[in-house]
Amino acid sequence: MSQAKTADGALIELVDIRKVYQMGTTAVNALDGVSLRIERGDYVAIMGPSGSGKSTLMNIVGCLDTPTSGSYKLRGIEIRDRDDDELARIRNQEVGFIFQTFNLLSRADALHNVELPMIYAGRPKPFRRERAKEMLDLVGLGDRTHHRPNELSGGQRQRVAIARALVNEPSLVLADEPTGNLDSKTGLEIMALLDEVHRQGNTVVLVTHEEDIAANAERIVRLRDGKIESDQVTARVRRPANPSPEPAAPAPPAT
Repeated sequence: MSQAKTADGALIELVDIRKVYQMGTTAVNALDGVSLRIERGDYVAIMGPSGSGKSTLMNIVGCLDTPTSGSYKLRGIEIRDRDDDELARIRNQEVGFIFQTFNLLSRADALHNVELPMIYAGRPKPFRRERAKEMLDLVGLGDRTHHRPNELSGGQRQRVAIARALVNEPSLVLADEPTGNLDSKTGLEIMALLDEVHRQGNTVVLVTHEEDIAANAERIVRLRDGKIESDQVTARVRRPANPSPEPAAPAPPAT
């Protein structure tokens, strides 16, 4: 399930990214010339106060939004050239999302919630079931496969979300305030699980406003007023375990 760090180009490369929102007659610069490079296997925290642009940056990196101008390349492919269908496919296959509010289907059990990205990817049902069970085992919920979200604790729901994020072996795991709805003890358990996800070689980008959560990363990028204020390597240096070959890059857009 891991993506190894390699020397043949960045996983994420943002160059002079700008995002302008029109609020009535006022233009709001949510991002103002952001350039950022993230290598395969990195563990990066993005921080900033409210209004700093970190959520906008997360949405662009996760292909949930597109920049007004500038270049965003994911594994060397220019994302701005993709249409909505292609962006949806990239989100499903290349990015594993972990949200503060879990975003689980309330009427579906844990197994079906984890299966969802594979359903969208067109995987056959026997494969989906086996893979979803494998991922739930991985996050310690092998005995909760048929429990619905309202039958799980907050920490267990987030574990289901992590299993779902990993199920398609994404290039990038993107976690938005993953402990925001959890108590301190459960939050520590979830961060330990994310640490293991990274240790297995996955690229993790963590969006948070909490210093102690950001301290789990190897690098902290701080935003203010839509610009990068600082970009520092932390003391936590790890190396991916059991690296696997890099998957094929997304196909170029049809001409």
